[in-house]
Amino acid sequence: MLAALRRWLENRRRIRRRWQADARRLIEHDEPNAYYEAQRLAARSRASGQAGEFIHWAKVAAEVARISPHAQMDLAVVQAIVDNETRRARNSSYQGD
Repeated sequence: MLAALRRWLENRRRIRRRWQADARRLIEHDEPNAYYEAQRLAARSRASGQAGEFIHWAKVAAEVARISPHAQMDLAVVQAIVDNETRRARNSSYQGD
């Protein structure tokens, strides 16, 4: 039982390190827009039905918000990103029919 708990804890740590690393990478690449990019990737994952990736990128966005004093976080911009990604996914699914 203790071994199973250790494996679970290590898996959680690995997941946490992944979204923390992705947040740092986005900040290094373009700090003011890092939050928006994470939100874009979350919206894209959600629109394509990838629940695990959606959760990952939502956590990345939260981490960017937590550690970056220069990241822009305008709710209207985030809503536009979500709308755009949803529309894009809908259009690509229609083209596949």
